[in-house]
Formats: sequence, structure tokens, C-alpha cells
Amino acid sequence: MTAAMAELPPGAVPVQTHIESVDERASRGRALRTLRPRSEQAAFEPSARRRDPVEILIEQGESRLPNLLPLRYTRMKVSPFAFFRGGAAVMTADLAGTPATGLQVQACGDCHLLNFGGFATPERRLVFDINDFDETSVAPWEWDLKRLATSFVLATLDILDKDGRIDLAESVARGYRETMARIADTPLLEAWYGGVLLDSETRAQDIGIGAAALRKAVGFLTHPAIVPLGHGGGPQPRIQDSPPLVFHAPEAEAQAFRLGAEVMYADYLNSLYLAPRVLLERFRLADVAYKVVGVGSVGTLSGVLLLLSGNGEALYLQFKEATRSVLEPHAGSSPFGHHGERVVRGQRLLQAASDILLGYGNGPTGRHIYVRQLRDAKVKPQLETMTPRHFRRYAETCGEVLARAHARTADAVVLSAYMGKSTTLDEAIGAFAQSYARQTESDHSALQQAIKAGRLPDAAQDS
Repeated sequence: MTAAMAELPPGAVPVQTHIESVDERASRGRALRTLRPRSEQAAFEPSARRRDPVEILIEQGESRLPNLLPLRYTRMKVSPFAFFRGGAAVMTADLAGTPATGLQVQACGDCHLLNFGGFATPERRLVFDINDFDETSVAPWEWDLKRLATSFVLATLDILDKDGRIDLAESVARGYRETMARIADTPLLEAWYGGVLLDSETRAQDIGIGAAALRKAVGFLTHPAIVPLGHGGGPQPRIQDSPPLVFHAPEAEAQAFRLGAEVMYADYLNSLYLAPRVLLERFRLADVAYKVVGVGSVGTLSGVLLLLSGNGEALYLQFKEATRSVLEPHAGSSPFGHHGERVVRGQRLLQAASDILLGYGNGPTGRHIYVRQLRDAKVKPQLETMTPRHFRRYAETCGEVLARAHARTADAVVLSAYMGKSTTLDEAIGAFAQSYARQTESDHSALQQAIKAGRLPDAAQDS
């Protein structure tokens, strides 16, 4: 074990087996087919002791900001896919009872098709990668793959027929399996640095990112601009409120919130390497506000910091609360005492290139937080304009990206040998995704009934 590895607590990363011969590792992977036949990966049958999904959501809400819970449930009730996005804890509890090979990876934990996207690397190149790590922890590789495949089935319920949806789920698995096979034959350093570049409009359009969105992102690379959150000028610049998504603390709490943010910012700076700390010393903290994000994160402490340099340049940093990963009750507790550190270390393991300003600290109310830039060149897939062909290509690309992320902490040779060259695993994942999508539709109905019965609070509207 290296000195750097010795600094990590036990269980921080999966055991690395790459020093063994390729033949030994491949044999181990093939042997797993006897222990856990690939066709068994299709299995999903809700347990007779399955917890009420609404109870799981209520339990999660106990540690969240109560004034934002109605907004969370309002977003989740929109569709089965919206419920799925906010219900990672529900699915993880179900995944814990499904067949698994015992092979562990640094898992995303909330792996769905909208948690992928394009962004700029520190070298100012556009890449396509996973971009949400709130739930990351060490867990079985199958859980991420099954959640990702299921997300495609749910996202296209009103777009494609049953066969088309299953084909997308199988495409995710195929992209994952074929990429893992290529990585198994790739030199370790080359595989480590590999990523998916958005280097042309054709490449971007193939995975559902429009030419206009790509050109806008490229424009940010060559002409850095303020993230369009907006702030007022004057001697005391202030982030512009846009309720219910962006807002300042109430007047009675504002001073305490600001002081807490200053302590958090200083704590965060101490978590950074020297170079990014030096860069941030060229800015001062000008303002702080709450900022509601996502579906699954609604109700956790989240906000934005406005930093200004002496010559008027603005830099926005986002801070988000990090709570216990939904993976931990079922895959084992994180060895990191600080959940912000868990997120930061997990993100750096999974991404080929990460934000240089990624760090962590303690938030204004003592909660664990992590901090990152509000992306200046962020691009998102445009699901509403995707054709079936683009959906299929996007599914394959997400599978490819997930395989690259997993291979950074897993042994691609072992995994590839288990999956093999046939479509057996692809078909099993497709069958699982279809079955679990039906379960999610049922859970979504349960949420709607709970809101209607007053068991969960509801917001009048969302913006």
C-alpha cells in the first residue's frame, strides 16, 4: 500500500486486484457466472417486508428544511420519472435484495439519465460525464447499472412503446458491457485518463445535445462569462432573489446566516489544494443566498456564494448539504466522518476530470456541505427533442460513461469476463428495468395518494 493510500481509512475504495495476472482475473470473472448467472440479474420481486415508500420519504424529510418539503413532493408527484429521481432511497432499499456478484465499485448512487451532462474540464475542454455525486459510496456495480437502465424506461413512458423502452435499457447495458471490454484491453494509464469529449456538433447531437447548446458552452470556454444567476451592483453587490428557487435568509436570520457562511467558506478553503486556494484569495465573499436545486436534493441545505475580485469579476460557487448516502444502510457505512468529504473524494474517483474548486466544510447550521463552481460551460441533454435513434445513442453513451467511471475503482478484466460477449446480461438488465419501472409507477401512485390524504405536504405550484 502506498503512503497516499495509507492516508485513506479502510473501506474508502474497493480492493484493487490489478497486480494479479490477466488470466487469473479473467478466470475469477467467468467463475462468477456460476455463482451468479447473468440471467439472474433480471430478477425483481418486491419483498413481502418491503417498506412503504412514503415512509422512506417521510424519514428522509426529518433532516431536511421543513419549508421546502412541500416543493420536493410537488416535484415528485408530476410523473413516475419525477418520483424516481427523488426516490433514490426507495430504489436502493429494493436493490439490496436483488442478485449481485459481490464486486464493489465507487458507485454514483443516484445514477439516472439526467445526472449526466457536458461541462468544462480545468484544461477548458468539453467532456460528457456523470455530474451528480450526492449519494456516492462504495457499493455493488449492478446497482448503478440497473438504476440507469430503469431511468430510460421511465423517462420514455409517454414517448416509446414497451419494446422501444426495453431496447433503451438494453442499450445502456450494451454500452456498459462493450466499453468495459475495451477498457480491459487498454493500458491502465490510458484507461485512467480516458473520457468522452464533446469535440464536435455531430458528436454532441449524437447524444442529444443540440448544436446551439454546444456553441453556447464553447463560447464560455473562449470568453469566460458570469454564470447567469444575476446580481445587483453598487457598493454591496447582492444576488438577485428569484423565489422560490433563489432567495435570501429572512431578515431576522440574515446576519447569523452570513456569519455562518463566512465560517463555512474559510473551512472550505482549508480543504483545497494550495493552487486553487491561491486563486480564490483573489476574490472576496460578497453575498450568500439559498438556491433550490434538483428533485432529490430539495429540502437539503443548498445555496450560492457570490465572490468578487478587485476588478469586478464575479465567480459563483454552489454549496450543497451532504447527508448520509442512500447506499450506506445497505452497502456499508462510509469510512469518512464528513459526508462532504465523502462526496468530494467519490467525485474525484469517478470523474476523469473534476472541478479544481471542489471542496468541503461545515455549513451555516453546522451541516456537512461540499462546494463546487456553478458550471460556466454546462450543457444538458435535451430529452424533449430526442428521436428514438438519439435516445438509443444517448443510452449507449451513458452506459459507456458509467463503465469508464466504474473502471476507475473496479477491475475491468474481472467485470468484463463476467459480462462476456453475448447479450445475456443486456437482456437481463432490460427485463429488470421494465419490472422496476412498473414498481415505480405503483410507488408514484402511493405518493399521490399520500399527498391527497394530507400525509405529505403539497405546494400550490412550482417555478
